[in-house]
Amino acid sequence: MKVVLDKAFPLAASTDSAWLLMQDIEAVAGCMPGAKITERVDDTHYKGTITVRLGPATMSFKGDIEVLALDTAARSLHLLGKGTDSTGSSAATMDLTASVQPTGATCTLAGKSEVTMSGKAAAIGSRLMVPVSEQLLKQFVANFAARLAAMEAPQAEPVNTAPDHAVDARATTAPPAQPAELNGLAFLWAIVRDWLREHFSRKAQGR
Repeated sequence: MKVVLDKAFPLAASTDSAWLLMQDIEAVAGCMPGAKITERVDDTHYKGTITVRLGPATMSFKGDIEVLALDTAARSLHLLGKGTDSTGSSAATMDLTASVQPTGATCTLAGKSEVTMSGKAAAIGSRLMVPVSEQLLKQFVANFAARLAAMEAPQAEPVNTAPDHAVDARATTAPPAQPAELNGLAFLWAIVRDWLREHFSRKAQGR
């Protein structure tokens, strides 16, 4: 089963900042819910994991990520990821192309992904896989934007180191912590919520 997504999202950040972040593969992986880079083999090959929780059941994938192209002139990135779950009963492949496009003082993050699944994971069906993938992409972009905001935020004022006024400066600059797992139930609720919003919007327009 194959799912293809082609989306573009506006970002409230400069093109240079967005492209700088996109070149950091570990940071980009950290924006994906449940994903983690576990090993950097070399400049273009990585090993990683992604964990998906559906109620009491948990599915963990392990695989490889290869950077096929990194075009500074076009500000584009081409990745290929392949993985299997811990039982060997499911496999997934993702071919992703992403680019940063300037839009005045801000920019747009554009991307196209082709995800192919086989085995038990493919039983989810395309009718559910497409909206789940879209929700996953929305959360990834939100996390990416949060990291950008942290990068572009003004430097914090010097911290008074006296004991009575001690403050952890890292709390003012660190990006929000990402969930350790991709919560499938939360994504299903997001899908239903978006469907209800669209459904009632159509009914209101028809009146």
